[in-house]
Amino acid sequence: MRIEWEGTDKLARKLLEKSEEDFISVNQKNTRDIYSRSQKQGGTPIDTTELRMSAQYRGDEVGYNKEYAPHVEYGHRMKQGGYVPGQYYLKRNVDTQRPIYKQDLKDKLKE
Repeated sequence: MRIEWEGTDKLARKLLEKSEEDFISVNQKNTRDIYSRSQKQGGTPIDTTELRMSAQYRGDEVGYNKEYAPHVEYGHRMKQGGYVPGQYYLKRNVDTQRPIYKQDLKDKLKE
């Protein structure tokens, strides 16, 4: 899954022009926030806690390394028929972070 921060391109470009180091620090802070939220109650669906424990972040990337993570995120068909709808736990997390990221970019530009 790829995350696109819509509406922040212009801010990100301006911050990159000012300081690449500041831009990287804002990205890393927001990545940590997404990861931290994934580890809290309600951040990641729990059955056996394996999915939550598989969450990782490195640099500016967050993801889950369990092979069934996309099926839980997006939903899947069942062998005996029927469909299990997606829980969109990562999308919700990113949607929560989006306005925070935008504000962090603005704040860093004002420094």
